[in-house]
Amino acid sequence: MKFADQVVWITGATSGIGEACARGFASEGARLVLSSRRPDELERVRRSCRNPERHLTLPLDLTRTAEFPALVASVLDRTGRIDVLVNNGGVSQRARAMDADEAVERLIMEVDYFGPVSLSKAVLPSMLARQSGHIVVVSSVMGYIGTPGRSSYAAAKHALHGYFDSLRAEVWREGIKVTLVCPGYVRTAISTHALGPRGEQHGRTDGTHVSGIAPEVCARALIRGVARGAREVHVGGWEVAGIYLQRFVPWLLARIVRRMKFSVHNEPASR
Repeated sequence: MKFADQVVWITGATSGIGEACARGFASEGARLVLSSRRPDELERVRRSCRNPERHLTLPLDLTRTAEFPALVASVLDRTGRIDVLVNNGGVSQRARAMDADEAVERLIMEVDYFGPVSLSKAVLPSMLARQSGHIVVVSSVMGYIGTPGRSSYAAAKHALHGYFDSLRAEVWREGIKVTLVCPGYVRTAISTHALGPRGEQHGRTDGTHVSGIAPEVCARALIRGVARGAREVHVGGWEVAGIYLQRFVPWLLARIVRRMKFSVHNEPASR
């Protein structure tokens, strides 16, 4: 087993990619710490994993960063170490830039950027003390490109790349690895829960996500990437090509993006 007896902490563990990662890491022998805001759902996921008695649940709100040091101390008291931190929790957006309230934009940045950064900084001292550990960040293709209706979400994902690329360069000598995972469209409820201009939920699954890859496919790619110490993992369908278009022919990507159909709150979802 690739992660036998390793302690893997996963945020956003109650649905989608996080839930699939929980089952995947458990199947590879890991002892899990599962976090999200929903205690009942955390218990459901824990029970669904292999060897559920080995795993812990720990409710966590990514906007309440002041609580993170105490939560990390609690995990270390109960497990002795944290081998892998998977920063998966987050929220998406469905709003035109000119319509989005600043408070909602700040909330997206709190959840998608400051939350993972603060939790990683809280975990990092224990990894540095052991000179061993792996920080995983579930970003997105949107960490490389921006598309209509996703301005703050794209900004947060771009920021994650800048921060964790820098962190990787700082800590590799101490035996700490950093992996950025960039999924395309995944068949999850992320678009349903995406925030509209005033923080209202989008309330429906966009067609792009209905036809996206299964969360289990994404989780398997993530776990393989972590096992081999990959710098980045790109996984998804045709949309992943946008990463390479941005790098090599950005003018072509710009033309494609300008022609994209997109959905925002109170508009029919595009397919």
